Amino acid sequence: MSQTITAVPASFDRRAIPPSAKESLWEAADGHKIRRIDWGAPEADAPKRGSILFMAGRGDAYEKYIEAFEHWRLNGWQVVAADWRGQAGSGRFGADEHTGHVDDFMDWVADLAHLWEDFVTHTDGPHVLMGHSMGGHLVLRGVIEKALSPKPDALVMTAPMLDVHPELMPLFAKRGFARLMARLRGERRAAWGKGEKPIQINKRRQNLLTHDDERYQDEKWWREHRPELKLGAGSWGWVRASFDSIRAIHARGAPESVDLPVLVIATSEDKLVSPAAIRAVLARLPDAESLVFGAEARHEMLREVDDIRNKVLAKIDDFLERRLG
Repeated sequence: MSQTITAVPASFDRRAIPPSAKESLWEAADGHKIRRIDWGAPEADAPKRGSILFMAGRGDAYEKYIEAFEHWRLNGWQVVAADWRGQAGSGRFGADEHTGHVDDFMDWVADLAHLWEDFVTHTDGPHVLMGHSMGGHLVLRGVIEKALSPKPDALVMTAPMLDVHPELMPLFAKRGFARLMARLRGERRAAWGKGEKPIQINKRRQNLLTHDDERYQDEKWWREHRPELKLGAGSWGWVRASFDSIRAIHARGAPESVDLPVLVIATSEDKLVSPAAIRAVLARLPDAESLVFGAEARHEMLREVDDIRNKVLAKIDDFLERRLG
């Protein structure tokens, strides 16, 4: 029998952290402080479904997804989310305060493994791992590398960054170009945009992310009220590391080694990540389902207009109910 779904009320404030949620700093294995949020406990009368660890994308912050967190909470899930080191409220490693840098994506996988261990120890199962965009890439990489113990009971990715545009440029050429530019320009220097400037919240950027004007403006509000969330371009080191990690995900036998149920939600018109790469990995995953939109959806599908967003949430709810019981 299908579960009854409770919708988030229209009065929910996307620009406030409710008192029931707990924001804190946790220590990575090397002692680096990383920001996390433990969303409020499910309603007492809600069926207890399990726990979700949600990891956002490059340049993201968990504040952008609290409406989705509330949806899952109302429907019986305990939700935890955290920053990636080097962005949002978890420090910087680039040449300036607005450049996002990492030496190796496996540094982030190591943080994820440490957080996952804590998460499964202190929450009830089944345990679901979710990631958006670069977060989707990293949760998949973590599973492929067998870095997460115990392994997740299910994996959900929205618009995972499994390659980037231009799609027609071979990966080996992208990797070579990125390595050259990192040497010439500097690993920690910004690879695009205005370098030391944070990402501009403008219509051109919105056209890549969501059709929903109000949800897009939520990000601007959070950045104004929490300036530490402002981030600009990725570094040339980040670009180099991203292509190295993309290569690892597409390696022979890598997607085929994922021995758990996977849901991928994407759009064929994504202008940030490669739809072709998503299709290629989907075809190689042993136990995967998908929901693929067209031009009606942009990259941030959990922050889209209600018609699209509700379909995304309904697909995730259905997938988790069927696969986890």
